[in-house]
Amino acid sequence: MKVTIFGSGYVGLVTGACLAEVGNQVMCVDVDPAKIETLNNGGVPIYEPGLEEMIARNRAAGRMHFTTDAKEGVGFGVFQFIAVGTPPDEDGSADLQYVLAVAESIATHMDGFRIVVDKSTVPVGTADKVRQRIEDTLAKRGRDTAFDVVSNPEFLKEGAAIDDFMKPDRIVVGTENPRSIKAMRELYAPFNRNHERLIFMDVRSAELTKYAANAMLATKISFMNELSNLAEILGADIEKVRVGIGSDPRIGYHFIYPGCGYGGSCFPKDVKALVNTGRQVDYPPQLLEAVEGVNERQKQVLFRKITDHFDGDLAGKTIALWGLAFKPNTDDMREASSRTLMEALWRAGARVRAFDPVARDEATRIYGERDDLVLCESAEQTLEGADALAVVTEWIEFRSPDFSHLADKLASKALFDGRNIYDPQAARAAGLSYYSIGRQPLHAEI
Repeated sequence: MKVTIFGSGYVGLVTGACLAEVGNQVMCVDVDPAKIETLNNGGVPIYEPGLEEMIARNRAAGRMHFTTDAKEGVGFGVFQFIAVGTPPDEDGSADLQYVLAVAESIATHMDGFRIVVDKSTVPVGTADKVRQRIEDTLAKRGRDTAFDVVSNPEFLKEGAAIDDFMKPDRIVVGTENPRSIKAMRELYAPFNRNHERLIFMDVRSAELTKYAANAMLATKISFMNELSNLAEILGADIEKVRVGIGSDPRIGYHFIYPGCGYGGSCFPKDVKALVNTGRQVDYPPQLLEAVEGVNERQKQVLFRKITDHFDGDLAGKTIALWGLAFKPNTDDMREASSRTLMEALWRAGARVRAFDPVARDEATRIYGERDDLVLCESAEQTLEGADALAVVTEWIEFRSPDFSHLADKLASKALFDGRNIYDPQAARAAGLSYYSIGRQPLHAEI
């Protein structure tokens, strides 16, 4: 089958590569000439494990093509996927200008039946706006070309996106058009062989399903972070509480790990957008507003602990930072807790020596050259001249450090564990003052 995908970012490239992997012909369209040049030269503008190899394999097989020519893209496939960004406006609502611009481009160039597939995460009612934009543009052309608009939200985890697409938990499709249902079944048949994963529903329900899923996961994280702060005040251990409640199959262990806040391109943006949607229909979503508020507060926890350790005086201090990406196995720093921490440290007069296995270039893009930021080549290099260490991203290579070595290198012998990945007693035994989330601090014995 021939598939056109507008948007060569995270969702578009993963979707295109995985559809090509099972034998489809895929054309990716993007307005950024530099990005398309990179892709045509064998590069990939984002980091996702396995993606570069998959794209290279399908380019070599002649199944993936990249262009800036919208007309070429519209003429290529019956399926027209919209996978462009929906950045938040100032009020938190999703900005649909890029989605609607693609819809207009499709309508401007289409010469036959097209299935327009909303793959971007969009508010409820977006398909109606896309349909109206296409109808208006066709009317200006004096054309009455048949088309359908389908909602097909993505459920990809950064760092595991290829596996999520190739072996999906569910494939949600919003359409009531029999022709589109048949076509979408055929397109997703290679991913649906083991058991039925396709879930068909009306468009608005499909649009809300995506937001509901992310809001639910964000709620679980904020709930545990709220409990972690309470546990620390009450003298309880949130990790023991986590095991105690996670053993209940109605709750489970997924997404109940306390930490220094969630980030990324999905949870913060989608919670804000859903809050805004509720307000637009005069239904203030109090729970979701609290989820967002708790997360913003949680991102300040590590900074407060560091400030308290140094008695409020961080001027001239150097903090080693392990992890810049919002989670492991990605270079995505959007809404990352590391950014909140670093920016607070800089305002307090501290310097940062940071390391991340893959996000160094992204950090350079965001912050440029700064006197108070050194982006190091290794975790070990961050310790040179550092007063304390803060761990923000739970990359696997950070899991088993030599605590005695850390105690020797850090001037104040202080370790701030923002993801609760270390054994407090082991850190303390090595001579470190250990601070974590939702557990009592343990100070090094003098």
